[in-house]
Amino acid sequence: MKKYNSFNEFYPYYISEHDNKYTKLTHFIGTSISIFFLIKFFLSFNILFILYALLSGYGFAWIGHFFIEKNKPATFTYPFYSFIGDYKMYLEILQGKHKIF
Repeated sequence: MKKYNSFNEFYPYYISEHDNKYTKLTHFIGTSISIFFLIKFFLSFNILFILYALLSGYGFAWIGHFFIEKNKPATFTYPFYSFIGDYKMYLEILQGKHKIF
């Protein structure tokens, strides 16, 4: 895998690893649920909600990669850039830049 030195350099690769709209859909579902749990955390400061946010976000994303896209999640190589990429792609889906239905 190529070495990326910035998020802007990494993001086109990130998007290319989410070619199938159903992979994007699994990410969107997981990120939506993780946002719900992050809100719950900030309302209650119950640390378990952070765990639930991570499990739901990564769980749905990894299902998309392993069973739909059939590739290795970039999280394993670029965890920080991938985390940012999830939320950027989420916003772009909301803006209609990526089709998931």
